[in-house]
Amino acid sequence: QVHLAESGGGLVQPGGSLGLSCAVSGLTSDNFVIGWFRQAPGKEREGVGHISFRDDSTYYEDSVKGRFTISRDSAKKMVYLQMTNLRPEDSADYYCAAEVSYSPANRFMSVAALWQHWGQGTQVSVSS
Repeated sequence: QVHLAESGGGLVQPGGSLGLSCAVSGLTSDNFVIGWFRQAPGKEREGVGHISFRDDSTYYEDSVKGRFTISRDSAKKMVYLQMTNLRPEDSADYYCAAEVSYSPANRFMSVAALWQHWGQGTQVSVSS
C-alpha cells in the first residue's frame, strides 16, 4: 500500500521561502517518480515538478523554474519541495504524488491524471 504524507505548509509573505516535505512509504523499488502538484480554489490541479528516484532527474514547470527546487533523501524515503521568492499566485493546496516510471523526469508526467497515488495535501498561502 503506497502512502504519501505532506507537511510544512503555512502562511508566508510575498518574496519569502517555504519548504514542504513528503514522506513516502510502500514503494518497493526505485522505478518511480515523486511529483508535486498544486490546486488553487476554482482551478484545476497543476503540476509543479517531479523527481525520478531511478536517476535523480528533475522536471519543473515554467511557472516555478528557478524558484522551486525538488530534492530527495532515498534512505529516508523523503522528497522535499523548497520554494523561494514566493508569489501570491503560488497560493494553493500542494500535493505530492507517486507513480511508477522507468523514464527520466519529463514534461509528459505533468498531467495529474497520470498519477495514481496521492497525499492528502498541505495548504500554502502567500500573502502580506
